[in-house]
Amino acid sequence: MNAFAALADDTRREIVRLVAKNGELTSTEIGQNFKISPPAISHHLKILKSAKVLNMKKEAQKRIYSLNGSSINEMEDWLLDIIDLWNKRLDKLDKYVLKIKKERARDKK
Repeated sequence: MNAFAALADDTRREIVRLVAKNGELTSTEIGQNFKISPPAISHHLKILKSAKVLNMKKEAQKRIYSLNGSSINEMEDWLLDIIDLWNKRLDKLDKYVLKIKKERARDKK
C-alpha cells in the first residue's frame, strides 16, 4: 500500500497528525486518543508502517512510532507537482478569459 492509500482513512490521518504533533508515541499512547480497540489501532499502525508513513522502533515491550520524514517529503513533492500543474492550467485559463474579454470589448466598439 502506498502512503496516499494509507492516508485515505480518517483514523490513520489522525494518527499521523498525532504523531507529527508529539514527535514519538508508543502504540498505547496513540490508542488512548481513540475510541477503538487496541487491535484496531495496531492494524492502523501496521498499515502506516508498511506504507512507510511511520517508523517504528522497539524498546523492551514498547513499540514507539515516529513520522517518516522522507515519505512525507515524497508526498509533499508529488503534491507540489500537482499544484504547479494546476497553476499552469489556471494561468492558461486566465489568459484565455482575458483574450475573450478583449475581443468582446473590441466587438462592442
